[in-house]
Amino acid sequence: MNRKEIIQKLIAAAKAAQKSAYVPYSNYAVGAALLADDGKIYTGCNIENASFTPTVCAERVAVFKAISEGAKAVEIIAVVAGEDMGYPCGVCRQVLREFGKEATVVVAKDEENYHVHTLDELLPHSFGPENVKGDVDA
Repeated sequence: MNRKEIIQKLIAAAKAAQKSAYVPYSNYAVGAALLADDGKIYTGCNIENASFTPTVCAERVAVFKAISEGAKAVEIIAVVAGEDMGYPCGVCRQVLREFGKEATVVVAKDEENYHVHTLDELLPHSFGPENVKGDVDA
């Protein structure tokens, strides 16, 4: 499968995940699908909460699913949001940085309308595990 086919497969998976979003407050459903270093695709959707702070973005759900199931790194993530191209928030960019310094981020309307970015383009001069001092295994 070539890169364009992988991106289109991830976008389709993100659109499918978007249908499960729990968004009674914002009505802004987001789906994400990522290809991890283990070759598997992991999906996520945003899940809101009346208390707002516990709300979790689709990108973080997908990353946390991947890591909790044994993946070690994010290679590519596709994000689909409404009729526009919703970019990952700052917190999601930082989580992606933790597990995918070299990750590709695809922001899409659909399989034919998307933008491809490096994480470094979206989070320049980033802070990661290698910047933590002390006895931390990174």
